[in-house]
Amino acid sequence: MTDPKEDLVKHLGAMRAFAMSLCRNAATADDLVQEALIKAWTNMDKFEPGTNMRAWLFTIVRNTYYSLHRKRRREVEDVDGVYSDSLAQKPDHDGRLAMRDFGEAFDQLNDEQREALILVGAGGFSYEEAAETCCVAVGTIKSRVNRARARLAELMCIDEEGAVEMTDSVTAGIVASQSAA
Repeated sequence: MTDPKEDLVKHLGAMRAFAMSLCRNAATADDLVQEALIKAWTNMDKFEPGTNMRAWLFTIVRNTYYSLHRKRRREVEDVDGVYSDSLAQKPDHDGRLAMRDFGEAFDQLNDEQREALILVGAGGFSYEEAAETCCVAVGTIKSRVNRARARLAELMCIDEEGAVEMTDSVTAGIVASQSAA
């Protein structure tokens, strides 16, 4: 009696033809046959000598095909990476580090500058509303906000072309330049 592992080679052509009939793609069929051969080789102890090796191998090819088919049905085809790019999320620790840096820089501003930034940037007040709240002229609020933003940019090492990436919209509002004069 021959070793069943030696009989595998005799069935390769038939296995490939069967795989081609299942998946209708030569490259996929070759992958399927290779996977089935690996499974057959590692499970050769489960093959009962004297039974039909071809039927056993075809069952492995078929089961492997359906397993791969079920797996691929749950997967999303994303060859060019567009879908995965849309799922990317900036790590949380970057936001915490940026917030810590911002907090340290913000604490170094004088009271008037912090107050003006909070009112105009975070509070959404207009310059006029902030000036009225602080009982100062509109030009004074504009000056405080401008100087505070410039000082924050200096303390956080942000140049004019550098983008500020903040995870907090309030912080982004404080740091962002005000276009309305």
